[in-house]
Amino acid sequence: MSREKTNPPEDGTELKLAAVRRVLAGESVSAVAQELGIRRKRLYVWKDRYAELGEAGLAHRRGGRPRKIVSDDKSGPGAISGRGELLAARRRIAELERKVGQQELELDFFGEALRRTKVGGKLSAR
Repeated sequence: MSREKTNPPEDGTELKLAAVRRVLAGESVSAVAQELGIRRKRLYVWKDRYAELGEAGLAHRRGGRPRKIVSDDKSGPGAISGRGELLAARRRIAELERKVGQQELELDFFGEALRRTKVGGKLSAR
């Protein structure tokens, strides 16, 4: 098996496909992985995905958390996405916490004023 150095594929899908084809042609997984600078495990994942789904299994997939699926009863032009709904709920919680804090201050103030009037304390006039 002679290895000719060719220009490596630029696209991620092409790179994966070329690597998997080399392995399927009989090249060592370790040798291909080392040449590409990836872990063998990654190459095995690509190979398994290719065996299961074909070239579509090697297509670039978006990383991160999958999007929340909005149920039919909430769908429509006025529907709020799951993330938007969460942000709105957090803003509402913060607003209510501020109101509770303000009410606590007012209760403390008026409670102290009431205590002073019951005890007969004098309020100083400024």
